[in-house]
Amino acid sequence: MATTVKTKEVQLAVYMERLDNYIQSQTELNKTLTFGMQKISSDVEEIKHWRTKIYGAKAAFITAGILIVHTFAILGSLVAILLWMDN
Repeated sequence: MATTVKTKEVQLAVYMERLDNYIQSQTELNKTLTFGMQKISSDVEEIKHWRTKIYGAKAAFITAGILIVHTFAILGSLVAILLWMDN
């Protein structure tokens, strides 16, 4: 009977040690995953920031292009009117 109690105590001690190791490894894994998620989150925010800048530059180029085309259209019509008036 005494050996059965000692065997159960040893089994319990082994189980508790394994459980402690498991909990410790899971805690380290959670810390690693949390750090990775924070890094991904900051990377996504940086990408969104750059995307906003690129959209702004794209809008500026489109606006400048429309302004240039409009300017040429106005100047062309002005030259056409002046040439028509000279004839």
